[in-house]
Amino acid sequence: QVQLVESGGGLVQAGGSLRLSCAASGSILDINVMGWYRQAPGKQRELVARISRAGSTNYADSVKERFTISKDNAKNTVYLQMNSLKPEDTAVYYCKANGAPYDPYLEIWGQGTLVTVSS
Repeated sequence: QVQLVESGGGLVQAGGSLRLSCAASGSILDINVMGWYRQAPGKQRELVARISRAGSTNYADSVKERFTISKDNAKNTVYLQMNSLKPEDTAVYYCKANGAPYDPYLEIWGQGTLVTVSS
């Protein structure tokens, strides 16, 4: 089974940028949807952005025009470019793989990476 490992989190000032990476231990070519989620202290986990097998993308309203999700199938890696960061973006960011032709119920989470945005 594919495993996901996130990296790239850290401390950044408001207005700054970070790029998160989600490296898969196997091919993501057949994964239906790869997504980034986040969970702030005391809050529920929420969808940030997702990208389909065909490359179509969706974003939470709160991050539109600031975040960009992309993937490199050759490197089995999904990225989240985060620009114009705000203190409210502070959270643990998780990568998730959803569904595949061989297993439509597939659901794999990474361990998360912490992003802290200071004001």
